[in-house]
Amino acid sequence: MKMQLLEIGSATEQLSACKISLLLGVFTPDNRVEGFLKFARGILQTDCGILGFHNEPYIWYASPKWFKAFHSKKEANLAAFFEGETILSVKHKNYAAFSQYVHDLGVAHKRIVAFDLKINKTESIGHVILFDEQCEEFNEKNLELVHELAMSLIKIIELHSDYAELKELYEQQCALNSSKTKFFQIIAHDLRAPFHGLIGFSEVLAQERATLDDANIQSIADYLLDTSQSTYNLLESLLNWAMAEGGRFIYHPINFNLKQSSKIVFDVLNTLAIKKNIQLIDQIPDDLKVYADINMVTSVLQNLVSNALKFTYVDGTGKVIMSAEKSKYSIDIYIEDTGLGMTQSQIDELFQPRLTVSFKGTAGEKGMGLGLVLCQRFVDLNQGEISVQSKEGEGTIFKVSLPIAVNTHQALPLDSIKQAITE
Repeated sequence: MKMQLLEIGSATEQLSACKISLLLGVFTPDNRVEGFLKFARGILQTDCGILGFHNEPYIWYASPKWFKAFHSKKEANLAAFFEGETILSVKHKNYAAFSQYVHDLGVAHKRIVAFDLKINKTESIGHVILFDEQCEEFNEKNLELVHELAMSLIKIIELHSDYAELKELYEQQCALNSSKTKFFQIIAHDLRAPFHGLIGFSEVLAQERATLDDANIQSIADYLLDTSQSTYNLLESLLNWAMAEGGRFIYHPINFNLKQSSKIVFDVLNTLAIKKNIQLIDQIPDDLKVYADINMVTSVLQNLVSNALKFTYVDGTGKVIMSAEKSKYSIDIYIEDTGLGMTQSQIDELFQPRLTVSFKGTAGEKGMGLGLVLCQRFVDLNQGEISVQSKEGEGTIFKVSLPIAVNTHQALPLDSIKQAITE
């Protein structure tokens, strides 16, 4: 029986699974695996060497003619022969059995020695085998030199592993910092619309106080209170993610009435709709329950309605309608407007992150184009789907499908209940 030889780079499609080998640059000009086997063979004056790491699909074979890869045999078990020793030479009590075992695996030889690559007294990461067709025994001093060389290789592996881990942590931190930047840009995007109304009515109260009667003042005060409270609730929901796990989004689904989210969105954005002479209509039924993260769903609705108001005509005929219905497998939410509509090329770019200024709205509004990216992300996290239908000049309909509530009660999922009990 012979082992199957592979040319490195041609048939080694599983190379990505060879983590330690890749750390040692097995597929690069700085090939530490080949270099180690070359030095080890030189010290022992032997022809062939094999180096393999546990749980990797390939082992590495070196001779004076070539350096190639073998398929690792899953049934091979060399560790049992060492019995706690790190060198298995002719003086080892299991040498004869080991030699026959390796011969049966397809490695023909007349003399052989093996080294167990241990990072501590108990944990082995692989084995080195050196062999050839000579009859003379290996020199004991040279065996010790190769053993020291093997220990040096382990130190190199540990250093490379630490470096790779630090590099990965650095890249993750860079990605996290980028996510935080986008996240706070999204928060600004979400809060821009309600602040239009707050600033506008505050300006009226500050500059036209003398022209207002008590009824008008009370009406403005009521509006400022309601909108401030609704905006604060929205801000609190958004900041929950920024404070959790270093800024990453946390998915906490519950069963809740969809009307809870639509009412918040209506309260926040209705004044903006009135200011733009647009009719905002909430047709979400009171009894529709979804199983989702209420904060994420509220943000999705707020973004979609805010965008709809941005692109709806301000001539008094414009409407933005929130509606929903229960289908066989989901709750389908629709945000429909009678606005500018979109071309197919605009639809294709909708959910692509971009930091450039997007298309202007019907009142000259500008946006960063990040709101719909957030919508896509939140809908995905809630195991839902988002789609859009639009025709230029005839308006747009966004459809969001979310999971139906798993029962009639508003409750946290079982995993969260178990976690609360154990804390």
